[in-house]
Amino acid sequence: MVGLRLPPTVLELLERRRGRHASSPPQTTAEQTISEVDEGQRRVDDDLKLPKMASLVIILLSNVLMQLTFFIIVSSSNEYAQYLGGTSTFSGLVIGIPTLFAGVALLPLMHLDQGGYVRPLHFACASACLGNILYGLAYYADWLYLILLGRIVTGFTFTFWMYTKRYCSDPRIVGIRRRTTLAGWLVLGQGIGFSLGPFVGGILYKIGFHNSVFNGYTSPAWIMAALWAVFWAIAAIFYEDVPRALPPPQSIALQPTRAQDSTASASDDTKSKEEEPTRVSTAEVAPAANSAQDAPPRRIMNKGQWGVAATMCWFAMTTFFILGAWEANIPVFTSSHLRSNPFHFTPFAAGNLIALGGACTIPFLLLNLHFARRVQDRHTLATGTSIGLAGLLIALAILGEEKVNYGSLFICWFLVALGFNIASTVTLSLLSKQLPGEWNGRISLCIQYSNYTGRVTGAVWGGAGVKIGMLNFVGMQLAYVGIGGIMFMTLWKNLKAKTG
Repeated sequence: MVGLRLPPTVLELLERRRGRHASSPPQTTAEQTISEVDEGQRRVDDDLKLPKMASLVIILLSNVLMQLTFFIIVSSSNEYAQYLGGTSTFSGLVIGIPTLFAGVALLPLMHLDQGGYVRPLHFACASACLGNILYGLAYYADWLYLILLGRIVTGFTFTFWMYTKRYCSDPRIVGIRRRTTLAGWLVLGQGIGFSLGPFVGGILYKIGFHNSVFNGYTSPAWIMAALWAVFWAIAAIFYEDVPRALPPPQSIALQPTRAQDSTASASDDTKSKEEEPTRVSTAEVAPAANSAQDAPPRRIMNKGQWGVAATMCWFAMTTFFILGAWEANIPVFTSSHLRSNPFHFTPFAAGNLIALGGACTIPFLLLNLHFARRVQDRHTLATGTSIGLAGLLIALAILGEEKVNYGSLFICWFLVALGFNIASTVTLSLLSKQLPGEWNGRISLCIQYSNYTGRVTGAVWGGAGVKIGMLNFVGMQLAYVGIGGIMFMTLWKNLKAKTG
């Protein structure tokens, strides 16, 4: 029986198909569409990814504990320092100096972290326990500088502030459209810390606990040491570190699809180019395609990108300078003998005022979490700064007219706390969306050093506010905002970034 032979046309088709697989010529329209859909879905998944919930909760809780540690002594530090022979300016130094030493310790710690978060987390917990114990022992030892030493050691804990920010913008675990939302959670923890901390500190001062070790001055530190010890044990059990490898580098810029390219008009293309934010993509920082893949990427930024980085660092410093100044100044001003001060508050009453203003911001910070997914970061920054500026202008007016009362001071503090907390949400997230993922470590470091600078100088400025004059105290803050406003308006188009 003669074997059947396939028709030549079928053989030709098979050969062509083999040839297509071997040489990979351009895809058909249907295959191209499927590939684009898959690529778009992968990009969406990458943009929306989140870390494991248990680890994320531990990072967010560590931020709350650090905020509590920083602020719980605010209510009583002025009285504590004066009891041991210090001054109000010294109490401001006690509040702010931890961030100075956090900045000193941060660079060596980054060389030891191996790109992860476990070692810095354990270092932060150990420093918090030891530093709070030293602060609590100062009363028994009757030595003023032991509270300063305790706060210096506690300052090493605050190195982890940089790691919480870096974690929430880490491209290995967090998508571009999740970074502002996670930053909003950090700011919410910040609001909880600076409202609950002074409130608890004021209550503990009022109760007193008349004991040479555990009393109204020292009890906040002892309680925080115990909380950190418990948290340390929980973190050691449940925290899982991030993968060491970075995801494949990709452009962060918003790129139109091929279908959009084919249908968009020339006028639309021109408009999109004008509105497109300045970003550094892989193509801009890497060598030519398919060449020298092992060579390190080139760090190239244009003037607009340098301007955006400088603007975000300035606002990172300004927000914490103003918040730190008010938190340190309220107990000093309300207990002073100035003619414009009608209060003569105790640390308990001053702590309540700080806490009340902070607590009233929390519902709005929760709303900020909702709108962060839908509102551009530059609009959030503009809104927050405007609210805070309104508080500063009202404060300048009532201090100049010497018409300060509880209601007017509360309104000023509430607007300042709300506005600059909202503004602080976007400083790192906006910058991380405009620069490649492999730059996340260095931009986190720049933003954190700006925060540290604002915290330490703001706390000292607030402690010295009565001595230098309250009008000068507020005037300096207005100058900071004015400089930031000029930078912001100049670079408005460059500040555009993805929402979320």
